[in-house]
Formats: sequence, structure tokens, C-alpha cells
Amino acid sequence: MAENEAEGGAAAEGAEAAPKNKLKLIIMAVGLLAVLGGGAATWFFFFRHGEEHHAEAAPPPKPPAFVDVPDIMVNLAGAPGERVQYLKLKIVLELKEEKQIEAIKPTMPRITDIFQTYVRELRSSDLNGSAGVFRLKEELTKRVNAAVSPIQVSAVLFKEVVIQ
Repeated sequence: MAENEAEGGAAAEGAEAAPKNKLKLIIMAVGLLAVLGGGAATWFFFFRHGEEHHAEAAPPPKPPAFVDVPDIMVNLAGAPGERVQYLKLKIVLELKEEKQIEAIKPTMPRITDIFQTYVRELRSSDLNGSAGVFRLKEELTKRVNAAVSPIQVSAVLFKEVVIQ
């Protein structure tokens, strides 16, 4: 019986040792996979991606072109009996390409007329603060794009805005 107990004890130790060895083996395998996966990810992000980036370098963007609009000076709309106020604007149109300048020059009288007729209907309270000037800029951009279509004006820029 002592022999059976000794054999049973040795078998129990062997049974406990086998799961510990399997656990160590699984932990080592997971660690090895993590190291290999990290190395592969590092190579992908730093080396492979960098090569594609240099191969697909886009040409530098073309600088925008600018066209001056003749100065605009109008009296603002007001209630009867109020002091007359004047608005003076110096405007520049921003175009995407230099070649659009020659295409837009013949329409400059139409652009000036559209700006004049719109601005004459404004009141000084319409231009209060930066929000008022921003709304004016957006409205003028919309109107000039309608006038010079299919040419696209990127922005209407103010060089000077004076209310007197």
C-alpha cells in the first residue's frame, strides 16, 4: 500500500507539472506572437507607409490669382430724416488660376453693377460688427459667381471698408 501511495503521489506531481508546463508554453507562444506582431506593425507603419508617401508626393498647389474691382462708394439706405451715411469698399476677387483673370476682365462692369445695386440697399446696421461684414462678403461672393459663371470666384476679399 505504501508503494501505491508513493506511485499515486508521483503521478499527482506529474499531473500538476504538466498543466504548469502547458501554461508556460502558452504564455511563451502568446509573447512570441505579440513580439512578431509588433515588429510587423512597426515595419508597416514606419517603412512601408513612408515609401508610398514619397512615391505619391503631389505637386505643389498653384498660388491663387487676384483681381481688383474698381472702388465702390455708395450712400446707405436710411430712414427719412436720418443723417446720410456713405460706404466705401475696396474689393479684390480671389481666383483659382491666373488664366481666369483674362476671362473675368470683360465682365468687370457687370460685377461692379451687381455690387453697387446690392450695397445701395444696405443700412449701416446691416454692417455692424464682424458678422455683418462676413454676411456682406458671403452675399457678394454668391452674386459674383452667378455673374461670371462658369468661372468660379473663390472669395471676395476686402481691402478697405469705410462707413462714414
